[in-house]
Amino acid sequence: MSLKLSYLSLFILLITGSTHAQIKHAQEIKNFQKKLNKLYCNPYKSPLPKKERKTFKGHHFFAIDSLYKIEAKFSKYKNPASLQLKTTSDRLASFNKYGSIEFILNGTKQRLTIYQSPNLGKSKKYRNRLFLPFNDLTNGNETYAGGRYIDLSIPEGDLIIIDFNKSYNPFCVYNHGYSCPVPPIENNLTIRIEAGIKAPK
Repeated sequence: MSLKLSYLSLFILLITGSTHAQIKHAQEIKNFQKKLNKLYCNPYKSPLPKKERKTFKGHHFFAIDSLYKIEAKFSKYKNPASLQLKTTSDRLASFNKYGSIEFILNGTKQRLTIYQSPNLGKSKKYRNRLFLPFNDLTNGNETYAGGRYIDLSIPEGDLIIIDFNKSYNPFCVYNHGYSCPVPPIENNLTIRIEAGIKAPK
């Protein structure tokens, strides 16, 4: 086999592997979107009022983009500080500042703080659950002005996968009876995140 043919074979393998990964990721996000839509149709779990639930036909999402699935550097705080996050009501929400993440997206370095609910942290089912609220430059235009959320799990090492395609809206976007945490200033991204859920029409 010639050297030229070897390079061609390697290139084909790389392209095939990349395509397979993108297809797998797209299916993962479609399943996430389907599950989220199903939740909003559930009469026992949906934040939608009964009248709106009956006419609900699904959320609006950006096109799935694997570029927004990022491997970020994760740093856990040695002594997580407790704090009270502002919410969309007069209530304050208790959280612990669990750690921080750093990543490069669209050529810019970004940093976000990850939180953990002290109550969920005591639950066997949700003790590994982390909470990432964030704002970006799509807020108030394509997306909800008050920011979006991502649910994460505690990583085993110093790397964590952040998939903005899995971002979702706070319940208060659909029902003012809910009190939702507002992303703090330290979680304001300086770029557009054109992935995940959009604002309802």
